[in-house]
Amino acid sequence: MRLFRLLSTLLLALGLAACASSPPLTARTPTVVLISIDGLRADLIGSGRMPTLDALARDGVQAEWMNPSYPTLTFPNHYTLVTGLRPDHHGIVHNTMLDPVLGTFALRARGAVEDPRWWGGEPIWVTLQKRGGRAATMFWPGSEAPIAGQHPRDWHKFSYDVTAEQRVDQVLAWMERPAAERPGFITLYFNHVDSASHAHGTHSQEAAAAMREVDDALARLLAGFDSRGLRDRIDMVVVSDHGMVDTSGREYLDDYLQAAGLRIDGAEIVAIGEVVGVSPRPERSAALERALLGRHPHSTCWRKHELPVQWHYGSHPRVPPIVCQADPGWELVTRADEREREAPHGAHGYAPETPEMRAVFVADGPDFGDGVRIDAFDNVDVYPLLARLLRIEPLPNDGDITSLRPALRNAAR
Repeated sequence: MRLFRLLSTLLLALGLAACASSPPLTARTPTVVLISIDGLRADLIGSGRMPTLDALARDGVQAEWMNPSYPTLTFPNHYTLVTGLRPDHHGIVHNTMLDPVLGTFALRARGAVEDPRWWGGEPIWVTLQKRGGRAATMFWPGSEAPIAGQHPRDWHKFSYDVTAEQRVDQVLAWMERPAAERPGFITLYFNHVDSASHAHGTHSQEAAAAMREVDDALARLLAGFDSRGLRDRIDMVVVSDHGMVDTSGREYLDDYLQAAGLRIDGAEIVAIGEVVGVSPRPERSAALERALLGRHPHSTCWRKHELPVQWHYGSHPRVPPIVCQADPGWELVTRADEREREAPHGAHGYAPETPEMRAVFVADGPDFGDGVRIDAFDNVDVYPLLARLLRIEPLPNDGDITSLRPALRNAAR
């Protein structure tokens, strides 16, 4: 009993210390709005294609670029942004995954997307709500699952049918609530640039139209904040999950294997495209490794624990035993899949150091400096920044706020 009392006293002291290190949430704490423009390349900022975003970058904070985490895919990187954990640590290691207990995860598999057992770590909206705050998500990977037993206070199932304007209007409606009932943290997600670039290419009229649509939505959001007298009460952080590049060709796993006298049915192909996962049958493992590992004309394959160290990837059980990475602009598929899959005109999923994969970071609001330019940084660093803006203590994470301190108006806070 004495030991129990000592432990309880110690835990209470640690809890009080943590609270003391984070300023309390108040009605005057700025609302943080995290906006994602899926698939927007960093080099498009300042190009004139998105004048509203260009103005935000010019007047507020702009990073040279933001390094996405590996693999440079939508779900892994969006969840990294709100947990500060690398995909290898939070468990969303690909858009398509296999788990021996949970089965198959895919973007359109509603049951998996809503199953909290897939989602490791704790997204910042959960941490905020545990502190007594309110969160709302106008779409975000992970928000449709009751992680740690809860959803954001307000949330929506993702739908392509909800227009950019409608998404903005929902955010403005949340901000019209009385101050004590407004969300302290809001996410706003736009898929339009990514969708148009995949379907038509990064330099297409459709991709340009999608950029205009999203930029018009940003202008609508800012005008709505201004008309409600809220602009100086909102910290906006605009990011993308990764960039995009036009495709140029395909290679086939079947060809690699047939050259070694093997059949593709000797392995389970977990995912295809830019990042390919291969799980060999045990009796075929050595032969498949001999056929796949190493350099191919437009791709390279590794054992999971031998992947490039700078990718911070390969330790999670959901990462298949063999990972193949296609070169920028190339895809790695199977002949059988060729009959079902049209080649996209734009793609991502390539090595994070590929210039075309660089992501966007722009920020503006009362906590940010004016006209600030900062060096490139890793996207895991966004999470501790969000925690700082929300005045809450971050959970253990892979990020470091040091690279973002120059962006803050009061960097010492």
